[in-house]
Formats: sequence, structure tokens, C-alpha cells
Amino acid sequence: MLSKRNLLGALGLCLTLSLASVAFAQDKKPFDRANFEAAQAAGKPILIDVSAPWCPTCKAQAPILSRLMSDPRFKGMIAFSIDYDSQKDLLRTFNVQRQSTLIVFKGKQEAGRSTGDTNPASIEAMLAKAI
Repeated sequence: MLSKRNLLGALGLCLTLSLASVAFAQDKKPFDRANFEAAQAAGKPILIDVSAPWCPTCKAQAPILSRLMSDPRFKGMIAFSIDYDSQKDLLRTFNVQRQSTLIVFKGKQEAGRSTGDTNPASIEAMLAKAI
């Protein structure tokens, strides 16, 4: 049987994860080819997050990405979101097979890619390749 303390702790964790997901969702922009190409031409670090609202791995990645994107090291990184379910043309463009795919670019060059990764340290290391 769950104690009141454990139940409150679980509810707090759920709320924290939900808020972090919302915070990161606000930082991400829906993918826009013109803005993406302009960021590439300017040599900016870019993150492309391919996710689906029903994906538990994507939900686990959201608070990690939110925390990392608020880190001063990644301040200049531009984040774009691609919806796995509705933007199939972009999945082909970026050769994405599954949701929970993260791709980073350093300007025009792809610098890293992962699928299904929920390890904060490895996600951070991949983002660092773009700066």
C-alpha cells in the first residue's frame, strides 16, 4: 500500500516532468525550412527533436532537453520540433525511422544523432558536438 508520502512524491515527480515538458515545448519551434536554412547559413548550433505526443521515450527526453537548453553553454542553440505522426516528408528529408530521434547540426554539418536515448549525460555530449 502506498504511503501518503510516497503518493505525494510520485505526484510531485509527475508535475515536475509535465512542467519541464511544457517548458521545452515552448523553447522549440515547429520546423520551418527557411529558419532552419538561415540558422545553418549563420553557423548556429541546431537541435531537431523528432517526437510524438504518445511516445513515452519522447516524454522522458523532454525534461532532459529542457534542462540542457537552459544551460548557458547551449544558449545559442536553436531547437526545432518535427511531429513524427504528421510530418512524414521531413522524416524522409532527415532520414528518420523512429520517434524520439534527436539530431544536432553545427551549421550545415550534421554533428550527431540519437534515437531512443534518455541518458542525460549522452544527450548532453551529443548537444555539445554542435557548439
